[in-house]
Amino acid sequence: MQAAHHWDVLARNEARNIMANQRLRGRPLYVFSPQPATPFARGFHSLLESQLVQQGALVSTQPEGSVLISPAVQVVRHSDRGFIRRPPGTLTMLAAGVAWAFQPLNHWSEPALALIPGAAAFDAFSGNMTEVGNTEVIITTRASEFDTLLYSSSNIYYVNAGDSNHYEAQNGLRVSSQW
Repeated sequence: MQAAHHWDVLARNEARNIMANQRLRGRPLYVFSPQPATPFARGFHSLLESQLVQQGALVSTQPEGSVLISPAVQVVRHSDRGFIRRPPGTLTMLAAGVAWAFQPLNHWSEPALALIPGAAAFDAFSGNMTEVGNTEVIITTRASEFDTLLYSSSNIYYVNAGDSNHYEAQNGLRVSSQW
């Protein structure tokens, strides 16, 4: 989840799934806005309402007499994660596959064959280690009525550590030595 567009994609998928649920189709739906509202909560609330309306849902502006749609977010921070490396030979195999795919067209004089040694060298010496993200979010959308859960969907996404403030409310006062 690296852009607000991804939030819209999630909202579209949730709206589609909600509208596919027989128990929710044709019923007035009220999208609950969690407090305190984080940037994600505000954005997802608006996007989900818009997507539901576009999908033909009856979206109510009041909770009374409506099925309550309530998104929830849990931020999960992992510790002791290191680096991962692509499986050895990934680029070499990719280059070989490209060369092999095109060789019949050029009667075995394919210039792409020259990619194989370069890709092998890149695989061996590129330092292609990448960092595994330490922060994930679990985004759950639930629909309930009269203490009965009618729908629930949970999705898990990696987020950049610096973006976790989009998903969780800050608790307490921030203390700083700055005036």
